[in-house]
Amino acid sequence: MKIGFLICGSLPEPAIAAHGNYTELYKELLGGQDFTFESWNVFEGEMPNSPEDADGWLISGSKFGAYEGHDWIPPLEEFVRATVAAAKPLVGICFGHQLIAQALGGKVEKFDGGWTIGRQTYDFAGLDLPLMAWHQDQVTELPEGAQVVASTDSCKYAAVLYGNRAFTMQPHPEFDGETIEILSDINSAVVPKPLLDAAADDVNDPLSNEVIADQISDFFRIPRGA
Repeated sequence: MKIGFLICGSLPEPAIAAHGNYTELYKELLGGQDFTFESWNVFEGEMPNSPEDADGWLISGSKFGAYEGHDWIPPLEEFVRATVAAAKPLVGICFGHQLIAQALGGKVEKFDGGWTIGRQTYDFAGLDLPLMAWHQDQVTELPEGAQVVASTDSCKYAAVLYGNRAFTMQPHPEFDGETIEILSDINSAVVPKPLLDAAADDVNDPLSNEVIADQISDFFRIPRGA
C-alpha cells in the first residue's frame, strides 16, 4: 500500500540534524507496516496529480496557519475534498488536522488559552495516551458529521474521525522528547517560560507513539467503497 505524504513545512535545522525532516519522521512512525511512501512538498508548490496517485494520504505538521493566505493552501483544501470524495483514506497531523477540518467546513483559530507544548495526555475514548504537542492554533468548530475521538481539558477537538474517510489529530505522534527540547530552545523567546519549564519536567517520560502508529495504519487499511 502506497502512502503519500503531503508536506506542509519544514522543521528547524537542528531538529532535522537530530532525526530528519517530516518525511523521515513519518516513515519511521509508520515503518514495519508494509507501506511504501512518496512525498510532495506542497508548501513549495508540489502537488499530486490526483488522489489516485497513492492509496492513502497523510498531511503533515507545519509552522504555518491553515487560515493564512498562502497560495498553496486553497489547492490543498481542494485536494482534501477530492480525496474524501474518492474514498481514499486521509490522515492529518497538527496542521494537517486543522487544514482538513477547515477544508470540510470547520474553523481554525489561535487558541485563546495560548500555547500547548510538550507531553500531554489525551483521552482516546477512555484510553489515556501521552503524546507530544506543539501548537497555538486549534480547530474551534467542527465540520458537519465529524466525530471527536480524543480530547484534553485544553484541546476539545484533539482527534477527529470523519467516517471511514479521514482520521486527524492535533498532537505529534512522530515527535519525541529531543524534538521538543530543540523546539523549546529555538522558541524560548516566544513561548512563556512556565510552559517551557513544565514541558522540560516530563520530556523523557514514555509516549504512546507506537499505539497511534498502529491506529493510523489500521485506519489506512479499512476496506472502503467509493
